[in-house]
Amino acid sequence: MRMPLWSWLIPVAASTLLVVGWLAPVRPVLALLCAAALIGTVIAAVHHAEVVAHRIGEPFGTLVLTVSITIIEVALIVTLMLGGGADKAVLPRDTIFAAIMITCNAVVGLCLVIGGLRYHEQSFHVLGSNAALAVLIALSTLSLVFPAFTTSSAGLTYSTAQLTFAALASLTLWAAFVFIQTVRHRDYFLPVDNVADEDSHAPPPSAQLAWVSFALLFVALVSVVGLSKVISHGLEAALHAAGAPKTVLGIIIAMLVLLPETWAAARAAHANRLQTSLNLALGSALSSIGLTIPVVALTSALIGLPLVLGLEPKELVLLALTFVVASITLVSGRTHVLLGAVHIVIFAAFLFLAFVP
Repeated sequence: MRMPLWSWLIPVAASTLLVVGWLAPVRPVLALLCAAALIGTVIAAVHHAEVVAHRIGEPFGTLVLTVSITIIEVALIVTLMLGGGADKAVLPRDTIFAAIMITCNAVVGLCLVIGGLRYHEQSFHVLGSNAALAVLIALSTLSLVFPAFTTSSAGLTYSTAQLTFAALASLTLWAAFVFIQTVRHRDYFLPVDNVADEDSHAPPPSAQLAWVSFALLFVALVSVVGLSKVISHGLEAALHAAGAPKTVLGIIIAMLVLLPETWAAARAAHANRLQTSLNLALGSALSSIGLTIPVVALTSALIGLPLVLGLEPKELVLLALTFVVASITLVSGRTHVLLGAVHIVIFAAFLFLAFVP
């Protein structure tokens, strides 16, 4: 296996543009170049993630991509919190909620539609997907639902003790899920036995190539998040000028950061590896909560910034609808295009109600 020229050239060019974007004013031409570089870097990141995944095998490969993106997403959120003051108190909530809506509706729906149109039906392991969904429901309830109903602190916030408990519970549940996924019940998250594509039979890359791809994956992900932040300043100004709700910024950040996983999940569904797609989608949502909540809770305590985590009634209904439909989707171990269409419509409703609350 040899590394294509574009796979390392694009991340290098993107990182160069990132440095320029940090040092120089972001004019329209530079913004367009950053946007183009961001799209190319997403493709490069997915390529390197697949090289690493092919070397170490599933489900470790998808875990590398989801955890890497989530760690950098957390860094982006914390950076914006530190620089934005009280105005960014709702940013972690909005970004986490948007990540759940994107992964559980847009990504899952897109993969089911792609797979359903090409293969009519696709199979996956019910035990693995249901376990991930159960943990996701628990994490979402602890982090985003309970703050809207607790009475120890005013508004949609947790008290210090409650926030500490939620952070520790989130980290514990996420760590337990990773243990189950990678050690105790790894077979629950492997592709179904009778589903394989030609890539799965290709010889694995060398250890040296895998390490180079891992390094370039990190460079690509940093570039994706960094370029997203460079573009986000212009987006924030444009949204403010257009009178869009503040929650839209969190949605855009989540969409930009989740582009690599979305592309990788869609490619897996196209190759009839739906289990890999579900691992990416649900694993990303789990990492988004399990890693983000502890870090932002610590950041909030250190800088004295109140953290608004509770969802408004409209968002609570959308979250409940998403989990009910996801439970129905994952109950049988087989999917078709209609289920994908339902998830995409829910995501469309989420976007529409974000702009027209």
